[in-house]
Amino acid sequence: MPRRKRFVVENAYYHILNRGNNRQRIFLREADYKKFLKLMRVYFKPLDIAVIHYVIMSNHYHLILRIKSVGSLKRGMQQLNQSYARYFRKIHGGVGYLWQGRYKSFVIESGRYLLECGCYIELNPVRAGIVAKPGEYKWSSYRAYSKGKKDKFITISPEYEGLSDSDIGRAKKYEDYISEREKDSRCLRRYFKTGVCGSSSFAEKLQQNGLIPVWSHSGRPGKKCPIV
Repeated sequence: MPRRKRFVVENAYYHILNRGNNRQRIFLREADYKKFLKLMRVYFKPLDIAVIHYVIMSNHYHLILRIKSVGSLKRGMQQLNQSYARYFRKIHGGVGYLWQGRYKSFVIESGRYLLECGCYIELNPVRAGIVAKPGEYKWSSYRAYSKGKKDKFITISPEYEGLSDSDIGRAKKYEDYISEREKDSRCLRRYFKTGVCGSSSFAEKLQQNGLIPVWSHSGRPGKKCPIV
């Protein structure tokens, strides 16, 4: 079955997800995580792609990106995934595909949806049982937001900037915000079924412009779910 065409919106935020083939570990040592982050900077900066939030797990990653042109997302992600795959095979050996397939992309409406998606991915290590609190996990953007720790790999979310007039106030509000989301993240899970994290009006606007949200996944379609 041919793959369904991916839709891309200019000047938009995206949640990007990819994982190792057969869920294999693709980050085996600290140097691998560092290499992936370095490659993000190498390939994203020339394309004016900004990393707003990220988390890198042992067998997959989540990124929230801001893109300005249609072609930049596809080009940047291809370069990143291909370059890291070459690095991984050179260092660790093995044959065959490193990645499970094409990266998954979900468009995000600005405003609270952007902040909620950032919290969602930064809570991934907690949901996986790796750590008790998101601040205990090293390979994510969480500490840049909750502790004000400098992270050269990200561009701070505009929604975060609006939480308070002070650095301390923003960090405290972000910690409180993510603590609430830690208790119940079911609402964020729903948007994986729609391809859109946003309001109903946002989704309708995309559809009116001929941009039908799809998750690049083969197999039987899931049940219809409400827009988050």
